Amino acid sequence: MSSTLLVEKRPSEARERLLSTASELFYREGIHSVGVDRVVLTAAVTRGTFYRHFPSKEDLVEAYLAREDSTIRQMFSEAFALETGPDELLELLIQGVADDVTFTHTRGCPFINASAEYPDPSSPVRVAIRSHRAWFRSTLAMALEAAGRPDPEKGASALVLLRDAALVGGYLDGPDEMRDTFVATARAVAGLS
Repeated sequence: MSSTLLVEKRPSEARERLLSTASELFYREGIHSVGVDRVVLTAAVTRGTFYRHFPSKEDLVEAYLAREDSTIRQMFSEAFALETGPDELLELLIQGVADDVTFTHTRGCPFINASAEYPDPSSPVRVAIRSHRAWFRSTLAMALEAAGRPDPEKGASALVLLRDAALVGGYLDGPDEMRDTFVATARAVAGLS
């Protein structure tokens, strides 16, 4: 009688290197300006390894945006898991976005940057961006509704707009200068004193 061990499949090291390398290069230099050859060379893998994990560059771009989306969802998930009061949750979400603008995304929003390079609204890249933005907006609306704020959909749309502005403004004017303005304005929109 043999026993079968269930082993959780770990992502390939080469795939992870490709995705990490591409994420850094795409964010820093732009998606269209970074070719597959550069990603392959920088990640120190073969072209065959690249295509085994990503059948096309667009597949890699979608994986890059999925990683960005996952990072933000994880931050929100951790804030929700703290089981704080609704006002404290809103404060955590605002501070989380401010931290993102200040420390992680200092060259603008990866989703806005990608959308500028993929103008066709039906492209899979733009579909992924719309999906992220819809999730972000609905999650903020849910937090605002839980806090009893009037018109949570409108408040969520305003917070999305503020995040967009903070990410772009943080890149153009410096994240430290943008942080205080973003936090104060977002707190006012969220109805926090």
